[in-house]
Amino acid sequence: MGKRKFTGSAPIRHWPVVVAVVVLSLILASCGGSGTATPVADAVLADISSTSSPDTLGPLSIESLDADAIVAAQEEVMVRIYENVLPSIVRITVRQRVDGSPDSRGLPDVPGFRFPDLPEDFFERGEGSGFVWDEEGHIVTNNHVIQDADRVTVIFADRTEIEARVLGTDPDSDLAVLELDESKDDARPVTLGDSDALRVGQMAVAIGNPFGQEFTMTSGIISALGRTIRSGSSSFTTPEVVQTDAPINPGNSGGPLLDRKGRVIAVTTQIISRSGVSAGIGLSVPINAAKQVIPALIEDGSYEYSWLGITGITLRPEVAERMDLPRETGGVLVIQVADDSPAERAGLNGSDSTVSIEGVPYPVGGDIIVAIEGTALPLMSDLIAFLTGNTRPGDKVVLDIIRDGDQREQLDVTLGKRPDSG
Repeated sequence: MGKRKFTGSAPIRHWPVVVAVVVLSLILASCGGSGTATPVADAVLADISSTSSPDTLGPLSIESLDADAIVAAQEEVMVRIYENVLPSIVRITVRQRVDGSPDSRGLPDVPGFRFPDLPEDFFERGEGSGFVWDEEGHIVTNNHVIQDADRVTVIFADRTEIEARVLGTDPDSDLAVLELDESKDDARPVTLGDSDALRVGQMAVAIGNPFGQEFTMTSGIISALGRTIRSGSSSFTTPEVVQTDAPINPGNSGGPLLDRKGRVIAVTTQIISRSGVSAGIGLSVPINAAKQVIPALIEDGSYEYSWLGITGITLRPEVAERMDLPRETGGVLVIQVADDSPAERAGLNGSDSTVSIEGVPYPVGGDIIVAIEGTALPLMSDLIAFLTGNTRPGDKVVLDIIRDGDQREQLDVTLGKRPDSG
């Protein structure tokens, strides 16, 4: 298996026309409407406007297209994204003091032998990426980039280096905020997009510092939406994660994932790879999650999530059958209920037995949560996403559950505060 590392279509005969329309549209959009249409744009758009369906693009011939103009238009889009966003991107270097004893460095402890080159202490060095969040110059990055750092330096594209302190961290979303020790007058905040509006296939651009190669831009598409990941320092998961094939490598962590207009749509955080380098599966925390978390980190230094207090899985069709339910029954099967949790106080029941399906044991017998506040929960990730995006500690919610076969009930639950990660 791969390891996680931190760090509607037109007929193919019309593809040149489709490319031309898309690319020229990108140019006009990236110019904020101030661009001047080219003869190619006039021809394409006039022809498109005379048709009634995107599947019948009209009589425009391939020969009338200017391939150089199309490629130049695409290049211009990419260049403008980079030049407009670059002043907002930073490289982050960290140093962490480490005990210099042999065992702390993985060296053998040989009696009577002294390692003369070992200092009493030394510093491990690491780096990542980040971006300017607001007019006050706060820097957003990943929690794992700055975790346990003794010294943090922020480097801008103009080579300005400023020391920074960690203002707030959230291991559960793997986000962190830095405050610069001195202001940078021309620090420009990024423009934030809307990750809820993303669609698979949209352009995605990453800018960061992979392997220490400063301010590198890579591009691809949004490969998938709605992924769920767990950061390396948290026992809780982050829902609605954005997957991209834009090449991401160690050092990109904390940098922005951008759309074609240069708006930040996610924060780069992990890759899935067997080799430790990009395999075309990069994962990023959605910017709408950051919009919730970052203001709290700036104000309070931490973010409080609501907590139900269960361990659960998506109900599989085979397991539903073993519980005498229709195969199509969707929901969250409660496996375990945490002691003294909101779920326990509300009366939720965990699984009490297991069944073997093709040699694999599956828990059965627990309550099945099929909806929260009237919203259906076909998957476990749907429950996590609802709790994360729509509730806060102290909120009261109504759960629709199935228990004891096909008995349906409603439970009122007052959500608690998520305990510390670990």
